Amino acid sequence: MTELHWPAPTATDPVDAVVTVPGSKSATNRALVLAALAAQPGYVRRPLRSRDSQLMADGLRALGIGVEDTLNSSSGVSGGGEAWRVLPAPLGGPAAIDVGNAGTVMRFLPPVAALADGPVHFDGDPRSHERPLGGVIEALRSLGARIEDGGRGALPMTVHGTGGLVGGTVTVDASSSSQFVSALLLSGARFQHGVEVRHVGDPVPSLPHIRMTVEMLRAAGAQVDAPEDGGEPDVWRVAPGALLGRDVVVEPDLSNAAPFLAAALVTGGAVTVRDWPTRTSQPGDELRDLFTRMGGACEFTADGLRFTGTGRVHGIDADLHAVGELTPVVAAVGLLADSPSTLRGIAHLRLHETDRLAALAREFNALGGDVTETEDGLRISPRPLHGGVFHTYEDHRLATAAAVIGLVVPGVEVENIATTAKTLPGFPDLWAALLGSKEGPLPTASTGGKG
Repeated sequence: MTELHWPAPTATDPVDAVVTVPGSKSATNRALVLAALAAQPGYVRRPLRSRDSQLMADGLRALGIGVEDTLNSSSGVSGGGEAWRVLPAPLGGPAAIDVGNAGTVMRFLPPVAALADGPVHFDGDPRSHERPLGGVIEALRSLGARIEDGGRGALPMTVHGTGGLVGGTVTVDASSSSQFVSALLLSGARFQHGVEVRHVGDPVPSLPHIRMTVEMLRAAGAQVDAPEDGGEPDVWRVAPGALLGRDVVVEPDLSNAAPFLAAALVTGGAVTVRDWPTRTSQPGDELRDLFTRMGGACEFTADGLRFTGTGRVHGIDADLHAVGELTPVVAAVGLLADSPSTLRGIAHLRLHETDRLAALAREFNALGGDVTETEDGLRISPRPLHGGVFHTYEDHRLATAAAVIGLVVPGVEVENIATTAKTLPGFPDLWAALLGSKEGPLPTASTGGKG
């Protein structure tokens, strides 16, 4: 073991804990963009404080937006704890934006930059140069933006903003990422003629994330037409108009609850996740159904969602096309099940922080597993596992999947556990508390994030 390897704790008893999961990355970064484009100041309360959300806040600051750290006041708005006060201002360059390896930043901010007056340069981690961005670039060009990308359709690039964008109808292939659609919708109300986004190509993955975008736009006062409202399939429209500065309280990130619910399932214990909403557009809400099918049970209580394992874990055949981000932890649970699992509809995961399908198969098999890639997913046949080093490829969801395996398999060492700070800062302390404390709530992960 080296100092870069984190020894994943092994559970000696069923877990029994109450967990406070930090705010949703997806909601935090959407809320920041909408607040920046609003006509009045607003607050983003209980935001996720992580690398991805900090990159978004810093990117908006580079464009001239005020994003101030503050505490929630006693004004009657619920939320408690930290908040960002967002002060809209004229957007301008020259500016340089570091996207890191954050899909929301590299895709949501170029349309905002097209509204700025001056050049805005985008760059990020080496992996960001490989991730799909061409759909956003070509869509913005067709709407009138001038973008220099060296013909790569990827980062690095420069958006030469002229202070506005005409907008109108645009066709985009969003089969590699739903964020292509969300990126155009989030800024669409500020385009002169709004925007009509028409998807062509294979089905869009992660549709719940587009529904989240639509709901948050409407809450900000935008007029939006969407397919789920009886509109034309694969067509979304945002009318031009002012967005409202609001007080937004960010929901807990349900996708980041996956390893904690999995801990209850694989150890036969119980975990309560505080403040789990009874109605939400977050893809992570599907965990209730997926993990119930795999052998657990859940109920809403006064404290939140309580999930209980039975001591037995079953395999699953599931289409995860709409909830692909749950795949790593679901696959980890499948590796510990009493029957095989097939996870389908997730070919697009090859284009995420890393090629998640190849990485999961490689690392699970290195621990003795029997995982094979299919054309659009994974086939998992449970086998006795052993310890070893689990590489994360700088992918936060691979790291948390390895932690779940480590609960049951002694000797699992996770390379670069610090990558969890991308969306779940403080994860190692949270995980240790999950196993070491049987009384009272665990510390919130947001206390370990960057400010």
